[in-house]
Amino acid sequence: MDLQSHVRAIANHPHLSPAQKQTQIAQLADQSLDYPEVSLEAQQALTSGLICDLHEGHAPYKPRYVLPDYREALNKGCEYLELTPPTDLDEAIQFLMIMYHHVPSVTGFPVYLGDIDQLLLPYIKEDMSEDYLYKKLRLFWQYLDRTLPDAFMHANIGPINNRVAEVILKVDRDLQQATPNLTCKYDYQSSSSIELLSEAITSIIHCNKPHIANHQLICKDFPEGYGVASCYNSLPLGGGAFSLVRLNLAESFKFAIKEYPTENDIEECYIQHVAPRCADLLFEILEARINYLVEQSGFFDNHFLAKEGFISIDRFTAMFGIFGLAELVNSMMELKHEEGRYGHDEAANKLGERIVGVYADLIQARKVRYCRNQQVLFHAQSGISSDIGVTEGTRITTGEEPETLSHILAVLPMHQYFAAGISDIFNIDETIERNPLALLEVSQGAIRQGLRMFTANVANRDLVRITGYMVRRSDIEKYKKEGSRLNSTVLGSEAVDNGKVINRCVKAL
Repeated sequence: MDLQSHVRAIANHPHLSPAQKQTQIAQLADQSLDYPEVSLEAQQALTSGLICDLHEGHAPYKPRYVLPDYREALNKGCEYLELTPPTDLDEAIQFLMIMYHHVPSVTGFPVYLGDIDQLLLPYIKEDMSEDYLYKKLRLFWQYLDRTLPDAFMHANIGPINNRVAEVILKVDRDLQQATPNLTCKYDYQSSSSIELLSEAITSIIHCNKPHIANHQLICKDFPEGYGVASCYNSLPLGGGAFSLVRLNLAESFKFAIKEYPTENDIEECYIQHVAPRCADLLFEILEARINYLVEQSGFFDNHFLAKEGFISIDRFTAMFGIFGLAELVNSMMELKHEEGRYGHDEAANKLGERIVGVYADLIQARKVRYCRNQQVLFHAQSGISSDIGVTEGTRITTGEEPETLSHILAVLPMHQYFAAGISDIFNIDETIERNPLALLEVSQGAIRQGLRMFTANVANRDLVRITGYMVRRSDIEKYKKEGSRLNSTVLGSEAVDNGKVINRCVKAL
């Protein structure tokens, strides 16, 4: 289909809103441009599906993920938006609502709303009642969902328990909105943080939010401060990610067989030859995209966030993503005539960790211009809606998940490698509502053992996790008949059809 036919099909689509049509048509215009200059081999890697740029476009004119320092903005005011520093809660909320509309990202909506409780706490007075706070924050939460209709929009709370965090959790479980996504930062050495975790567990049981982040572990990766954005991506505060390019490990096995057909030891061949070659191709594409953004788009010279100091280019990095580890490991095991499968067999799991470790070393050794500390960050990419027959990130294949404790122990070793984010979804039977203490203790134990992010999906809730974002089952049913005001519902519907994400094995805890 030519460009004009594509545009016409979007313009005439019966279930898309005018804003959704405008966004999709703009994306087509971007895709019609020549790609940033890369080698023929890199182009072939993109065409074959070995490497995927996640449809970021051919002219990168904005970073994929932007994490402004909203505290700095509240303290200084914003000249571009003609906003003075707020003096009370109403002004602070309005300030943030206005600013969010001007924060770019790959989706066109802000993927990071800040540490909401910490941002608003300075404006909370002792004489404000819980009912008063609840009403203010409920209206704020509704505003976010109704005006920024994208489930990749992400708010953070914690790690210390406080009035604002508790009210946000109550509002979130009462409204049952897919947006915004939510992460609770948890510090297992703080009694106050344990209190907040208990409240978060109540919310998880009711609405499958929030994620629980290992605050101590992530702080070591980002001593300057961090935020959890989009699905579950940890990135530097006041910076973000220029780009995210991912390697399809399932395709890399096919690449290995094709390029090295006479090799007898596929594992060593992969480690010594295939992994370095795939990494070089991905870095070439990633660097081409970064260079275009920084050197040609003018974003960091002209955007008010950079000019007023709410973001800094030296706090931006890029993300080297992988997915399909399960398929790669299982294919290697079969070729070696070994029966073990990833997630269930110690030898298969060790092979998976060895492969991940090799890529981690390759990433660590590579210096990339413009990136924070000249380093790209490793990311377990959780899939997109068009993926078929390939497992997200380093997860265990959907439908093959073991019981919850075995599941956690199987994937836990992977979490040390992925500073930019990894999220395994633990699917739990709804009977957990009769024993919330079990979920609390399991999450605490997993994080103490080094799990970077604890994400639970309780069965038979309207809100269901897709990759790391949320979609309401009822919205998916409605979308298929008449469309949806939430852009992410479209992706969630495709993921349900293609990735069978609602077929995950549910286990009692």
